[in-house]
Amino acid sequence: MVWREAEVSDELVKRLTRKLSIDAVLASHLVQLGFSEPDEAFAFLHPRLRGLDDPFEITHLEPAVRRLNRAMAEGQEILIFGDYDVDGVTSTVLLVSILKRYGIYPRYIVPRRLEEGYGLTQAALDRALEKGLPGLLIALDCGTNSVAEVKALRERGIDVIIIDHHRAREGIPPDCILVNPHIFDQDRQSWRSLCTVGLVFKLVHGLLKMLRQAGDELAFKIQLKDYLDLVALGTIADLVPLQHENRILAKAGLLRLAKTRRPGLTALFGVCGIHLGNEITPFDISFKLGPRINASGRLSDAVLPIEMLLGKDWRLCHEQARHLNQLNSERQKLDRDMFEDAEKIIGRQTHEPAGFVLFEASWHPGVVGIVASRITQKYNRPCIVLGKESDLARGSGRSIAGVNLVEILKSSSELLDSWGGHPMAVGVSLKVENIEPFQEAFHQAILGRLKGDIPKKEIVISNWISRTSIPSAFELIDPLYPFGQNNPEPIFGIRSTILAHPPELFGHDHFRFKLEVDETNAIPCVAWKLADHLPPTQHSIDLAVKLGWNNWNGRKYQQATLVDWRRSNSN
Repeated sequence: MVWREAEVSDELVKRLTRKLSIDAVLASHLVQLGFSEPDEAFAFLHPRLRGLDDPFEITHLEPAVRRLNRAMAEGQEILIFGDYDVDGVTSTVLLVSILKRYGIYPRYIVPRRLEEGYGLTQAALDRALEKGLPGLLIALDCGTNSVAEVKALRERGIDVIIIDHHRAREGIPPDCILVNPHIFDQDRQSWRSLCTVGLVFKLVHGLLKMLRQAGDELAFKIQLKDYLDLVALGTIADLVPLQHENRILAKAGLLRLAKTRRPGLTALFGVCGIHLGNEITPFDISFKLGPRINASGRLSDAVLPIEMLLGKDWRLCHEQARHLNQLNSERQKLDRDMFEDAEKIIGRQTHEPAGFVLFEASWHPGVVGIVASRITQKYNRPCIVLGKESDLARGSGRSIAGVNLVEILKSSSELLDSWGGHPMAVGVSLKVENIEPFQEAFHQAILGRLKGDIPKKEIVISNWISRTSIPSAFELIDPLYPFGQNNPEPIFGIRSTILAHPPELFGHDHFRFKLEVDETNAIPCVAWKLADHLPPTQHSIDLAVKLGWNNWNGRKYQQATLVDWRRSNSN
């Protein structure tokens, strides 16, 4: 792994240090994040809900609110069509919850991934409309590319609202209300990158604002901050950039999540080993809560977590949480087995591709995205992992910084039956006989994007600090929290460290050790999935670490996470 020091302007660092009265280490990291103006940096360090823009500034959101309001006033049947990931689940729960406060009980449906595929597929719509035609269908986290399906719905007299954040492949559905900032509001930094649950939050904000202007008493009683736990859950799990409004919603939502009263969430906390009242971190969402919610959509039916999060019966919620936990264990086993198979396929390849397209007919389609993510992280290359469904190869892809998968797939779209998604994550289906030419086209497109240079995996050292300054550095970076996409945790370099005791192995491939600060104090340090790269004892080494807090058994303590190590003077 290549170590690189962050390059910053000393002049900008001094300016932020002086203007904001902050430490130079914090100022340096802010400059690395792209902040040069003190006002913007201050707003980033101090996100406030009052910093949210008027929801009606989002293109087409006001017509969407008016159409929803009319459906409510006229007692029209409303059908909510969601998605099976955490963003889709929380979006559905949020909108259904608000409507229920008004005594409106909309029907809701989520595609069955293994049988019906993603989004507004005809199979999923046929099932959705079995109980009758609604006056209004609201598609959440899907629909931007469903031109034919929306046309068919409109021909049956169904009005359609789409709330989505996926990129458009070609045309967009006509004769519907489409709220999608990636299409209509690309110049608005503050909320351009909201995921769907963030957009639904803006929708219900707009709805309550309109109802309050009309003198509706209930609209004044509903506190939107009570729903920020759902917004934080979906926002962080969907890996959208944690800047601007996403950062505001995520930070406020994490505080709300820690004291949530939802029976479904507290039940989920229980199976994850999270104590109610403890601080909830992005790590908890990404590695504990999110995977269990996703497991149902991957292996079964995503309606289960929706019903759990909407539920009021504590006993039933705990049963549903245990079921999700069981599904997640099954998913983990599939993940491990498929990853091992993928590693064998890579080991048999005779050349080094710029990006991997891996196929095995028996691979479970609900887990391919996780395996693609693991391969991408390990090899620092874009990766698409495919299983077989009927006569098609179907799967998911993940990317690396600097490679927009949407653009890459556009260049070989003639080989694909369907595709779509985000620059960093896509879904793909194609005929099995097209896999081999697609592998070559994928490789060539990435080579072209990277100008023939396959990047080596690297880490960027934000700042070098001494061992004695480690405890104060924990407090120093607290204002940067929460970390996530476009706001990564700073990686600190520590030179010339000697481990007094050998690292202790635990789990499948992890280890831990004590990082001595001075003669009497040491900080625990954990290394995830690095057991094949154990540091030596009694030799001087440099460490690259992240600094954070760990909550365990009701106790909060400082903990470092090892990113990499090297022998001192090896740079």
